Amino acid sequence: EVRLVESGGGFVQPGGSLRLSCAASGFAFADYGMTWVRQAPGKGLEWVSTISNRGTPTYGDSLKGRFTISRDNAEDTVFLQMNSLKPEDTAEYYCAADKTPWWLLRQYERLDQFEYVGQGILVTVSS
Repeated sequence: EVRLVESGGGFVQPGGSLRLSCAASGFAFADYGMTWVRQAPGKGLEWVSTISNRGTPTYGDSLKGRFTISRDNAEDTVFLQMNSLKPEDTAEYYCAADKTPWWLLRQYERLDQFEYVGQGILVTVSS
């Protein structure tokens, strides 16, 4: 059974930091690019970042410099370090596994377009 389990979300004040983790199981993690997407209340799916199976990261233009994606293939886990958080970062964050190149999957509009996706975790940034 494939599982992607996100953790590390919660409530944080503007300017704060959070580190999301996504533990994967049930598939060949090292063979997959791993992606974080988010969905704010009432809004569409937004691509956040992808890290290739070889560890090359890419980021959404508005997030570069604040967010850092990384992966640990020994632990089948992907991380998203989020710094200088803003209220507009409030969203449900999902990790996903897919072999599609990032320049294509960044256009995905639905979670079911990813091969595997987690259940999501809420990040709330508010004072």
